[in-house]
Amino acid sequence: MNESFYASDAFDLGNRRIVGQAKARSQLSKSLASGRISHAYLLAGPAGVGKKALALAFAEAINGVDHLSDLKGHAFSKKSSWYSHPDINLFLPLPSTVSFDELRMRIDMLSKDPYEIVDFGLRPSITGDDSSKNRNAFYSVKYFNEEIRKVSYYKPNEGQKNIVIITNVEKMRKEVANGFLKLLEEPGENLMFILTTDNPNILLPTILSRCQIVHCPPLSHAEIENGLVTLDGIPAGEASYLARIAGGNYAMTRFYDTATLKTNRQAVIQFLRYAYINDAVQITRTAASWQSDLNLEGQASVLNMLEMFIRDLMVYMQTGNADSLINADQADVIGKFCASLKDARLDSMLQQVAFARKIIYQNVSPKLIFTVLANRFTALMRGYDMVIPGDEPWHHLPAYTA
Repeated sequence: MNESFYASDAFDLGNRRIVGQAKARSQLSKSLASGRISHAYLLAGPAGVGKKALALAFAEAINGVDHLSDLKGHAFSKKSSWYSHPDINLFLPLPSTVSFDELRMRIDMLSKDPYEIVDFGLRPSITGDDSSKNRNAFYSVKYFNEEIRKVSYYKPNEGQKNIVIITNVEKMRKEVANGFLKLLEEPGENLMFILTTDNPNILLPTILSRCQIVHCPPLSHAEIENGLVTLDGIPAGEASYLARIAGGNYAMTRFYDTATLKTNRQAVIQFLRYAYINDAVQITRTAASWQSDLNLEGQASVLNMLEMFIRDLMVYMQTGNADSLINADQADVIGKFCASLKDARLDSMLQQVAFARKIIYQNVSPKLIFTVLANRFTALMRGYDMVIPGDEPWHHLPAYTA
């Protein structure tokens, strides 16, 4: 072990590329400085906050690669990045059918940009083909046994550790999670796992207990704006707007087109108007267009915009001040909504958006999701109980989906 490197606390982990996450970076830097490296780390937090980037930077630092972090002269690897290092292995959850070339293309993209969106669930296609098709990705038994388990038994070739990075570990099937638990319980001498998850609550408690957990919270507006300006070259005015609507998700925000976003926002505002007057025809048309014209990323973006607009309604109702609004340029529209929604159950509306966001990643028809959401909004915007119950919504769909 390179003691001089592990004993050093003179470097800032991920300082060349990581956006925000000061507390998480400090926690991992202290692990390096102490020389007491755990055999398993779990980076937990919402999508787009830099968990993969942080995992890659940490793996590089452990194996002495000067790339995402300035190691201040303590680098001991001649490799230029994690991508070319034989002892850093990265795994993504995969759909049931995927070619080696397609997977390699995504890993290549991540090697050039650690915030690149490479998840099959969020980005079904990177070539434009079948871009609206949702692809459920997971860790199958075959994938685990033939790839992950096999690599876990390797000895380090030139690094300090054989590092296995498993992203979105919550995507493991139950039988895979049980098999993986055995690796965690009896790790090899120089084996180390770095796991990431968007949802630690669904992981096996025994997996959680065997990992050092590193929390990665949503990024602040200022952190995202600074990243967009300094690292992505986006003009300050545009970056400020994007940061306000980002919802803490830097990775997704970098790929937004401001003009398209504003067009989609108008569609979201109109959707709320249709819901208020219960215009079944326009609700159905809007829901159908969002299903046919948007991929999963776009549909999730619509839900994010709905959430942000509803939060703006809450802020304006409580304060009457437009300065704190995310959609500050829509203050007049927000004021008119608030005047008509004095009895609205906005908290419940936000809960419905959160539920829609959850199931949209579970291959539920987006058309049905948005149709049911509008119907529930119709009642909640007037302060009434929802017409469509939470347990059996499909009984109420025919009039809207014919």
